Amino acid sequence: MSHTVELLCVGTELLLGNILNTDARDLSRELTALGLNVRYHTVVGDNPERLKAAVDIARNRADVIITTGGLGPTCDDLTKQTLAEAFGLKLVFHPDCAAGIEAFFAKMGRKMTENNLQQAYLPEGCDILDNAWGTAPGCAFQAGGNYVVMLPGPPRECIPMFKERAMPWLSRLSEGVIRSRTLRVFGAGESEVEALLRDRMNELTNPTLAPYAKEGEVELRVTAKADTEEAADALIAPIEAEVRAILGRKVYGADVAGLEQVVLEGLRARSLTMGTAESCTGGLIAKRITDLPGSSAVLKGGIVSYTNEVKANVLGVSRTLLDEKGAVCAEVAEQMAEGARRVLGCDLAVSATGVAGPDSDDRGNPVGLVYVALAAPDGTEVKELHLSGGTNRRDRVRNLAANHALDLIRRWLEDHPA
Repeated sequence: MSHTVELLCVGTELLLGNILNTDARDLSRELTALGLNVRYHTVVGDNPERLKAAVDIARNRADVIITTGGLGPTCDDLTKQTLAEAFGLKLVFHPDCAAGIEAFFAKMGRKMTENNLQQAYLPEGCDILDNAWGTAPGCAFQAGGNYVVMLPGPPRECIPMFKERAMPWLSRLSEGVIRSRTLRVFGAGESEVEALLRDRMNELTNPTLAPYAKEGEVELRVTAKADTEEAADALIAPIEAEVRAILGRKVYGADVAGLEQVVLEGLRARSLTMGTAESCTGGLIAKRITDLPGSSAVLKGGIVSYTNEVKANVLGVSRTLLDEKGAVCAEVAEQMAEGARRVLGCDLAVSATGVAGPDSDDRGNPVGLVYVALAAPDGTEVKELHLSGGTNRRDRVRNLAANHALDLIRRWLEDHPA
């Protein structure tokens, strides 16, 4: 039997957009890896009537219902009560859960209010999912042909509880294993990638191949289902090789967080260092590198040369060049990168100068005109970019410029293997 799953996320704050529903995203990934088919996502506010109606719908179209949220001590935490009523179960007080809640507050050095003991009431006959990351225990039970799992809403509790507590309980339902491998593509848009791979994507059934547009790049996800992880990986491998052959160097990595991870790992593997000289990106390139652990071994520093004075006085960009051509030109990008490499004493340095918007600059250069450069031991490369906008054009231009700068390093590393 193939099991279908509905995620039922409870919380008015989710409906209002005050909180991003990352639980649904992360749980869907984990459930797919477990071999269970997620069919529906539902979000409902803290209202017992609407929650009961959502449960009635879910139990008739999915045999596995997983709820998040509404397990806390306040008056609007009604998930347990509503689910228990929907499945004809009583709530029973569990002294062990109460003791665990009291111990949690004692450990945190906080006084426990009486309403917290509400969290110790759970549906009769359920399996308790101990919460080592917060106060509200979860639970799981089977009733009326459905498997039900209730988890707390905060992601810092929900996701580890699912992995450590709920996943073992659900593993008995798993039929085979679903594995995915995500190829990251930069330098080709979604429509171009789809055109190149359309026929192959339409042919495939297991594994499948699907594109997903991201900010300035494309993800290609190869997903296979098999009896074991090894068998699923064996199905994925030839499709990955085929995609790489078609897209070439536009595929910059598999199962990586982004270009910055590839750059960081490539530099560390070669014991090389880098630096940045940024104008329109305002330090974004350096930030993306320093967001990653281990960046101190790679990044020598970054110079945000937003004004011409800093470009000239710190990086050594020609004042005559700045006066004659302005800051947005290939020559300035070149001298910025070379200046950063010299001043910071690094092996590689990238620069970015351009017009992020919302308006053109005082020389009439259009929004989206950006120059990025890479200064390396064997010379300097400059790239002219004409970056399209969107609803938030300034951020998009800055992010894309940073991507292109990092991609210059990535490609240089590929051309200079260790």
